[in-house]
Amino acid sequence: MTVKVEVPTFPHFINGKWEPASSKETFDVFNPATGELVAKVAKGTEVDVDRAVKAARAAFDQGEWKNMNPKDRAKILYAISYQIADHAEELAYLEAISSGGTVRRIGNSDILQMVDLFQTLANFTVDYPFSETLPVPPFPGPAHNFIWREPIGVCVAITPWNLPMSIATWKIAPALAMGNTIVIKPASYTPLSTLKLTEIISAVVPPGVINVVTGPGADVGEALVQHRLVDKVAFTGSTDVGRRIMGLAAGTIKNTTLELGGKSPNIILEDADLNIALPGSLFGVFLHSGQLCESGTRLFVPDKLYDQVVAGLVALSSKLKLGNPLDPTTDVGPVISKKQKETILAYIEAGKQEGATLVCGGKEVKVPGCEDGHFIEPTIFTNVTNNMKIAQEEIFGPVLCVIRYAEIEEAIQMANDTIYGLAAGVWTRDVNKAYEVARQLQAGVVWINDWHMLRSDAPFGGYKQSGIGREMGQHSLDAYTQVKHVHTSMTPELDRRNWYGILFGQN
Repeated sequence: MTVKVEVPTFPHFINGKWEPASSKETFDVFNPATGELVAKVAKGTEVDVDRAVKAARAAFDQGEWKNMNPKDRAKILYAISYQIADHAEELAYLEAISSGGTVRRIGNSDILQMVDLFQTLANFTVDYPFSETLPVPPFPGPAHNFIWREPIGVCVAITPWNLPMSIATWKIAPALAMGNTIVIKPASYTPLSTLKLTEIISAVVPPGVINVVTGPGADVGEALVQHRLVDKVAFTGSTDVGRRIMGLAAGTIKNTTLELGGKSPNIILEDADLNIALPGSLFGVFLHSGQLCESGTRLFVPDKLYDQVVAGLVALSSKLKLGNPLDPTTDVGPVISKKQKETILAYIEAGKQEGATLVCGGKEVKVPGCEDGHFIEPTIFTNVTNNMKIAQEEIFGPVLCVIRYAEIEEAIQMANDTIYGLAAGVWTRDVNKAYEVARQLQAGVVWINDWHMLRSDAPFGGYKQSGIGREMGQHSLDAYTQVKHVHTSMTPELDRRNWYGILFGQN
């Protein structure tokens, strides 16, 4: 007898309550590893967006949140971090069944980083310079001058499907730390962990401070970006969609933070320790099946090491286990969807057509027990030139392009020859040489003998078309404030006022 399992339905979260979509419609969420329907989620409309934004606006304008002592808000951020740790298993499960991320990575990395981010920003909040006093000026007369940093207002966070929960916290934590309210629009593939995270946070903040509206980007996302009561938009996703959001936000001159695409260069120098550089380079590109914007998808290798490096990469790649993300022994999970799988396979075919040599992977895989999942073998191309499509366009899949170079100056030139500038890496035993190379790389973060090492106290963001602004660290707090200058004249006599003579002709 077949037992029918009821699929859970997730509403919006607005003003501290679960709310169904105004249309009563839902959309389906599937497990990319199995193809199984795992949830139905409220399909938002402009009506739902308006309700959520107005709830956030009221919580900001009329509530105590923005006026709360920063030390008290810091305590709440710590409380959130403890709640995340307490719910780690459920959060990791919801993330894994919708994003395809392995529970091993989520539990050992993502959850810990989320806890650390809230605690780090809480500490920054206590010491944050909300008020600064400027020196008393000799001209145009004695005065007291202050710089005040104030919360910016209602913030919108539009998050991607690859690291939905982690990247949501990059926006939620600084927004809350600075006294703002927020409306989140998670990606339609992966809303589940964000909804649970919001429920956790709502238990310790006033109603309306945090809200979630789910649904298509063209409907919910664009309505949020254009809403007249929204003050700031923070988006992580593709560069193409970032351009669209930037254009829509321009209509009301909204403050924007954009973390967009990448085609990150990874440079092995001749003296690199290959015992570290080779597995490190594969970690840089195959983590989460290559579906990370800062993945090191272009590997530059010197002539004298080229054959040795390629052989080592292929041997290591063959050891990676593809499997169900819920299996703790799985190294590489699925890609997010059938559509993404087809896009990646099309890029692999394009690489072959352009003349690159496929030395590893390149095919769809049927994983036992996950036959309806979307798995692609870790793929390596050699004989790639930097002008090829696979070397210039963001594939967002497990595809590594190995590019040969003769001199380091050539490698640096090719590394920078891209519209992107999100991340870069250098592998060498000579740290001083690495610093020289890092200075010349056009990227927002450069890793030396490492990859994917993001810190809660350090900024992350890109050069060029990889985005605008920075997330994490104190820089992220600055992005969720606006600056006010307050001038108080201390000159009591009218005739000593500089402006009096200017306007009324007095000497």
